[in-house]
Amino acid sequence: MALQARYRWRLPDGTAPDPGLLSAARERGLGERLARVLAARGHRSPADLAAFFDAAEAGLNDPALLPDAVTVLERIGHARSAGERLLVFGDFDADGVTGLAVLVRALRRLGLDAAPYVPSRLSEGHGLSLAAVERARAEGRSLIVTVDCGTTSVAEVTAARAAGIDVIVTDHHHVPERLPDAVAVVNPHRPGSRYPDARLAGSGVAFTLARLLLPGMPDAAGMVPDLAALAVIGTVADVAPMVGENRAIARIGLERLRSAPPAGIAALLVGAGLRSDRIDLDSIAYAIAPRLNAGGRMGDATTAADLLLTDDPAAAERLAGELEIANLARRELTRSVLDEARRSVEAQPGAGATIVAGEWPVGIIGLVAGRLAEERGRPAVVLSSAHDPWRASARSAGGFDLAAAFEACGDLFARHGGHPQAAGGDLPAALFEPFRERFLALAGAAPLDPRPELGVDVVLTAHDLGYGLLRELAALEPTGPGNPAPLVGVSGLSVTRVRPAGEGHAQLTLRKGREVLDGIAFERVDLVERLREGDAVEVVARLASRTFGGYESLQLELRDVAAPGPLAAWLETAA
Repeated sequence: MALQARYRWRLPDGTAPDPGLLSAARERGLGERLARVLAARGHRSPADLAAFFDAAEAGLNDPALLPDAVTVLERIGHARSAGERLLVFGDFDADGVTGLAVLVRALRRLGLDAAPYVPSRLSEGHGLSLAAVERARAEGRSLIVTVDCGTTSVAEVTAARAAGIDVIVTDHHHVPERLPDAVAVVNPHRPGSRYPDARLAGSGVAFTLARLLLPGMPDAAGMVPDLAALAVIGTVADVAPMVGENRAIARIGLERLRSAPPAGIAALLVGAGLRSDRIDLDSIAYAIAPRLNAGGRMGDATTAADLLLTDDPAAAERLAGELEIANLARRELTRSVLDEARRSVEAQPGAGATIVAGEWPVGIIGLVAGRLAEERGRPAVVLSSAHDPWRASARSAGGFDLAAAFEACGDLFARHGGHPQAAGGDLPAALFEPFRERFLALAGAAPLDPRPELGVDVVLTAHDLGYGLLRELAALEPTGPGNPAPLVGVSGLSVTRVRPAGEGHAQLTLRKGREVLDGIAFERVDLVERLREGDAVEVVARLASRTFGGYESLQLELRDVAAPGPLAAWLETAA
C-alpha cells in the first residue's frame, strides 16, 4: 500500500498578490515568491510590510493604553513614597516566572522591596493562592502584584483586602463576568480595553507594565532589551502568536539574548550545549522553556525564578544544574505517562475530543495534553486523578476555544481558567462523567478527516531546492504561532537510504537528480520499515542548514512524507 500522509496538506491557493504589495516588496529587496508567502499569511499591503520589517521598537504600543494604567502608576508611586514592601506573585510556568522576573527587576529598579513568590503546582495550583496572601501578611507586605494570573482569583483577592493588602492583577487569560476586587486589573482582554494588541502573553503584559513604570529612571531605555530578553521566553513558552507586538518583543529580546544573555539564561544554554549567538525561537521552545518549566513540573518552580533574578554566574551555574536534573527526570516521566495515555485514547477513536484520566503527576499532564492534541488533531483534556479534586489540563487543536468550553463547564469546576489554546481547572472526581459528556458535546463530532492540517508555504520540484530559498525564507524570522516556520512541499525526490536515528527518529538520504540531501524525521521511526531504496516520495519539510566537520549542507527537517501525487498535481496546475 502506498505511503499515506499523516497530515492534511493545505497547499497555496495560487492567488497573485496585489500589485502594490509586489511593488513594496521589490523596494525592500524581496522577491515575488516571498511576497506570495507573506500575502497568504495576511500581510497584503505596503503598511503590513512596514509593520513586519521596520524597526522592532516601532512595534511596541503605548503602555499607557493598558487597562487601569493610571491607577497602577498612582498605586506604585504611593508605594515608593511610603516605602511599602511588595510581593510579586508569578504563575509557576515559564510565562509566569519570566514575567515575574521582569516585574521584580523593574520594581527593584524603582527602589522598591519586591519579593518573588512562585506557588506550588501541586498544593496551590493556578491563580493567586491564600498561602501567598498569608505570606504577604506575615512579612508585612501591603501590596501584591500578580503575573500571568489573578483575573479569576475573586476569593483570594477578597481575602487579601480583608487582611489590609492591596492587589494589582496583571494577566492575559480569559476575563469572566465578575472581576476580583483588586486595585487594578491589567488585562488587555477586558471589555472596553483600548490596548491595541490583546495577544500578549503574561510575560508580555508584565513587560508592557514595566515600560509604563520605568520612564524617568536612569537608563530606563537600556532596561527594555534586558526585560524583552525575559519576555520573549515567556511569549514563546506560552505559544502566543508571533505577530504584532509579540513579534516586536521577540526581535528585541532575541537580539539581547544573542549578544548579552542574562546570567541565568547563559548558564542554561551551557547545560543545553547551545551557543548564545545562535539562539532562535526553536532554542527557546525546545531548550530554554522546558528547563525553566521543569522545576515547577517536578517540584519547586522557585528555582527557575531565582535563576532569572540572579546576576551571579556561580549561583546561575548551580541553579541551572538543578533545573537540568529536573528536566531529565521530566522527560522520562513524560514518556511513561504519554505511553499510558495513548493506550487509553485507543478506546475513543471517533470522539470529537480526547479526554483521559489517570493517577499521573500534575506537572506532566499539560505536556501530555499538548502531544495528544497534536497527534490526533482535536482538543485534548488530561486529568490527574491522584487527588480529589482532579486536576485538569487541556490543549486545543483545530481552532477550538478551550476558554469558552471551560467557561461553559464552569459550574462543574471548583475553579478554572485559561485562554483559547490552553486551559486548566480543578474538577471534583464525582463530576468527571458530567464534564466528559458536556465537553464532548461542545467539541462536536470528529471531522471526516481526523488528520491535523499542515500548511505548506511553497511548492516546488526537487530541482529548484537550494540555499537561495533558505536565505529568502529567513526573512520571516522570528517565527512561531501565527507566523510559523515556513514549510516547503518538494516533489520529485527518491529514497537512497533510511535508517533509525536517536530515540524514535528516522534519518533519510534523498536524491534529487545527481545530488543527495539529508533529511531527519523526528518521531517517525516507522519510516524505516515503510520506505525502501528507490521509492519515489513527496515531502513537506522545513529547510535548515547543517554544519558538520567544517562543511555546511542543506538539510530537510521532514514534517510529513507520502507517495507522489498532490504536490506534482499542484505544480502541473500552477504551470
